Amino acid sequence: MARANGPRTVVGLRSTAGTGHTYVTRKNRRNDPDRLTLRKYDPIVRRHVLYREERRSP
Repeated sequence: MARANGPRTVVGLRSTAGTGHTYVTRKNRRNDPDRLTLRKYDPIVRRHVLYREERRSP
């Protein structure tokens, strides 16, 4: 059975280093309506870089 559609949705985070590496996480759209930005580890460049929420295609 599917979960109810609540405020928490799945978002993709893409590296700003230009490597194309992505992470997938969840966020609460009521608490964070803006795009999410996090510093996470990019294994391709082997350092922590800024990851930004990417726009999901419908």
